[in-house]
Amino acid sequence: MFDFHAIIDSFPLLIKAAEMTIFISVLGLCAGYVLAIGVSSARLSPRRALQRAGAVYVFVFRGVPLIVQLMMAYYFLPFVGINVSPIVASALAISLCEGAYLGEILRGGFLGIPRGQLEATQLLGFSRFDTLLRIEIPQALKLTMPSLINEMIMLVKASSLISIVGVAEITRTAQNIAASTFLPLETYVAAGCVYMVINGALSLAGHAAERRFGRS
Repeated sequence: MFDFHAIIDSFPLLIKAAEMTIFISVLGLCAGYVLAIGVSSARLSPRRALQRAGAVYVFVFRGVPLIVQLMMAYYFLPFVGINVSPIVASALAISLCEGAYLGEILRGGFLGIPRGQLEATQLLGFSRFDTLLRIEIPQALKLTMPSLINEMIMLVKASSLISIVGVAEITRTAQNIAASTFLPLETYVAAGCVYMVINGALSLAGHAAERRFGRS
């Protein structure tokens, strides 16, 4: 018989585990966004070497499944003498992977900026860095907001993969609860509810930001 009380009993531990899910997701998104600016700038650079470097980065990190990247980060770093915690290895793998996906999203945003605006910044004496920081990134952020919201939601769901290296996020905690209570269905239903609440909040926040950018 389906035990609804087991769902309610699971929530305190799952909500606590959600802190790790959100932490890894936010860290991966922020670090990935910084990487993405460099990747997209390299892809749009007039220098062929930078274009190729950016293309290789995107090809590698979009071509290899995230779970494989996680395992490589987890085992490769100790292999070369760098001992890090599973959390650091997970954050590194997710950030590198997000850099590729967000880089392509941002590249589309950069290409959508009218050339006249960029030519005007040159006439006004803006440096390349000022143009990137004050003109291109805000415009690209506005143009790509729907895709970024979708990527944020995908990232929260993808963060469940870090359970394989022992990080106690939502999925890993659900596995532990299911193993101890012998009620896997109820536990995973509760875990699904927690994911839906997080992604629902992200979606609402994203739409609010989209409306705000739309008015500006």
